[in-house]
Amino acid sequence: MYKEFETERVRIKPTSEGDSEFIYRLMNCPKFIQYIGDREINSVISAKDYIKTKMLPQLQRLGYSNYTIFQKSDNTKIGTCGLYDREGLEGIDIGFAFLPQYEGRGFAFEAANRLKEAAFEEFEIEEIKAITSKENVSSQRLLEKLGLEMATTIRLPDDDEELLLYKIQKNNLHI
Repeated sequence: MYKEFETERVRIKPTSEGDSEFIYRLMNCPKFIQYIGDREINSVISAKDYIKTKMLPQLQRLGYSNYTIFQKSDNTKIGTCGLYDREGLEGIDIGFAFLPQYEGRGFAFEAANRLKEAAFEEFEIEEIKAITSKENVSSQRLLEKLGLEMATTIRLPDDDEELLLYKIQKNNLHI
């Protein structure tokens, strides 16, 4: 059994094949495609395959991966947050994405902050990184609010876009 987490307003559960319809909707939001990328998830079936081939193997290998975020008040799936062993990036990357109607309401900070704490305290990760596009100012603000600092710029393999790389070390955490 993999770890689940919660905060005052959200439940954080490992993404499963049962989340396929939600992942399909989320990954086809215009902001997701613009800022994170087009994962070519063109159906609920392709979302299920993406979960099986991209998310679950890391969960099985490391004990953490992508998490689906549920609003506690009505059990609605509102977004994702995760700790990723991303190709082309050394170390563990924190990332998040929410349906448009749940952005700007503090849910992303609440979920990402809880996963940051879990990364350092429960998964014994020493450093967390994050990447974001230069245009995604709201993501940059959230990363800074989480305590990450902009370190440099990078390019991922097979991608021409220069991304901002943020970092935070476990020993810099003030819990």
